[in-house]
Amino acid sequence: MKLNFKFFSNPVRNLYFTRKLKSIVEGVVRYGSFISFGILLYHLGYEPSSGSYAITSFIFTLCLILIGIGYILKILLNEPSILVGRVLLELLLSLFLIGFSLLRWDAFGMEFSEGILNYSRQYFLVNILVAILFFIEISKFSLSINRLKASPTLVFILSFFILICIGAILLSLPHATQNGISLIDALFTSTSAVCVTGLIVLDTAKDFTFFGQTIIMILFQIGGLGMMTFTSFFGFFFKGSFSIENQLFIRDYINENNVGEIYSTLLKIIFFTVLTEVIAAFLIYHFTADTLFSSKGEQLFFAAFHAISAFCNAGFSTLSNGLYESGFREAYSMHLVLALAIILGGIGFPVFINYYNYLKHVVVGGTKKLLGIESYRHVPRVSNVSTKLSLYTTGVLLVVGFITFWVFESESTLEGLSPYGKFATAVFGAVTPRTAGFNTVDMTLLTVPTILIYLILMWIGASPGSTGGGLKTSTFAVALLNTLSIATGKKRVEVFMRQISYETIQKAFAVIALSFLVIGLGIFLVMLFDPHLPLIDVAFEVFSAFSTVGLSLGITSQLGTASKLVIMICMFMGRVGTLTVLIAIVRKAGQHRYKYPEENVFIT
Repeated sequence: MKLNFKFFSNPVRNLYFTRKLKSIVEGVVRYGSFISFGILLYHLGYEPSSGSYAITSFIFTLCLILIGIGYILKILLNEPSILVGRVLLELLLSLFLIGFSLLRWDAFGMEFSEGILNYSRQYFLVNILVAILFFIEISKFSLSINRLKASPTLVFILSFFILICIGAILLSLPHATQNGISLIDALFTSTSAVCVTGLIVLDTAKDFTFFGQTIIMILFQIGGLGMMTFTSFFGFFFKGSFSIENQLFIRDYINENNVGEIYSTLLKIIFFTVLTEVIAAFLIYHFTADTLFSSKGEQLFFAAFHAISAFCNAGFSTLSNGLYESGFREAYSMHLVLALAIILGGIGFPVFINYYNYLKHVVVGGTKKLLGIESYRHVPRVSNVSTKLSLYTTGVLLVVGFITFWVFESESTLEGLSPYGKFATAVFGAVTPRTAGFNTVDMTLLTVPTILIYLILMWIGASPGSTGGGLKTSTFAVALLNTLSIATGKKRVEVFMRQISYETIQKAFAVIALSFLVIGLGIFLVMLFDPHLPLIDVAFEVFSAFSTVGLSLGITSQLGTASKLVIMICMFMGRVGTLTVLIAIVRKAGQHRYKYPEENVFIT
């Protein structure tokens, strides 16, 4: 509904004033949600004095009233909409917020000194609602980022940097840790979570509270999918539309060339993520013994935390020794569930979308043919070259990893295990270095050949467009195909009856060269700052950080401040991409109308 307000007789002036009023109302709702959420975090993270408790509670309640009134005014000022359900939802939301706030006011006979952070049912509901409102408003606000006229590459990098800083601030709150945390450790943990790495300098199980662990879980969930993917989807969902500028700006993040399919692609990414994580959490809950937990709530949180961590290839665990913890190391079925979640998270969303479209075509087309609605229509090449390269390379690497782990660890970490245990551990051992970071064995007992194989697997990493890091499977495959083409004397790189573009080959070798540069420099600097550490352990640590894996040979907690900064930079560069950073900071060369004569360079 929309009321035809006439503040002025002049229709142009009236329209201008109405739009201005609408903008002010939206600002009140937005910043009211920001302030109320900030106060909620303040009460969650600190133990405020009675005076500040009362003041912040008053501001919190006042913000809720303003938000409620703001939603009512937005309904009245908005254009008529066919989405009646959204209007009713916003109306109920506003009435609930206003009613709840007024009932807590002194004028209604209730003491206002009650704290916000009250876990009774009605207060808990309001706190959750405030968090949701904040996320809605920040998502809507993110759609206006394109007005900054910044390049999508730079915004992508800054989104991770800002999220890391926010995460570090939240982890520094007193209630997030048991005994406090230094700034460098908070930044390291936040970087590790946002970059879905899993390297830790503090024990996630013992040093962080439930509140702190929840913050870490949220950070690697958002970091796994990307800040812009999350906020863009929910911004569209709650705002109801994308501008052309928004669509052109967002398509670079999700690798979608068809502008009209951007929202559909975002929806598929979010749906696939949620579905996989829910199923994984259910299976983890089912395959873990009740006796290992003090309560059902703890078991449920364990399942959710590890399901999200596995799909996002984060490698974080609420167990001090990871999955090698006593009582969990023999939960082989749970290990296989986690391995599958890791593979699905690391295979890449483009692969999922490709095969989703293919299955949809087969099912819908086949059904229509059976019902006689229309004849079956064949759509060729649903699976593109990038998808096939990712799948085949992933399959080969998993098989190679499984065989080598079984062979090299048969008399070490696999010794004494049951046949099923050996199989599950070898499978997990092949999957986890592909940017996952969980460990089901004692990493310090790995043989040297296994460590070297792990370095290669970590370096290659997951597939493009996935939650994982590393060089990427398609990059490695293209480089290998180009090498084979040179060896066989072919002038073109061909695969699956297609020719790989020269630009793709250029990018592949640029990424490889930059990865060696960053890794080599990282190893050199860590050895310079901490010369007492073994070289193989440092190399493993840097490879793990750059590839956002999270596996370690046990030296992370021994790193000095300077070395921690080096590892943090490696994690960040590995997550956003070295080539992405280079493109963002180097000015593009202009187009020249001349061309120099070609000359061969002597290369052996």
